[in-house]
Amino acid sequence: MHQTNNARFLDLLWRHVLSICLVTVALLVSYSRVYLLYHTWSQVLYGGVAGSIMAIAWFAFTQEILTPLFPRIAAWPISEFFLIRDTSLIPNILWFEYTVTRAEARNRQRKLGTKLQ
Repeated sequence: MHQTNNARFLDLLWRHVLSICLVTVALLVSYSRVYLLYHTWSQVLYGGVAGSIMAIAWFAFTQEILTPLFPRIAAWPISEFFLIRDTSLIPNILWFEYTVTRAEARNRQRKLGTKLQ
């Protein structure tokens, strides 16, 4: 969710469209709970407020406390054993993984080619 100055218009538009769709789905689920007589409007409202407060608190906790500690946590021996790594500084992790994997496959193919000759 990091806002960058060089983000393309379509990327920013996609984020907003996705957010609007998710809020719409949440409102539809809330309405369905009342429509199906599982809850009252006050229960849905209080649940929405409680859920929103907990979500904001969890987001703040992870961003302000856990995120700065993560490089240190990733260096722990148990984290290295489970191959946990910090990729937060890589802007496009999917493209990075693709290019690194492709380069490694080419290097191994070359090594196999020289051994077979």
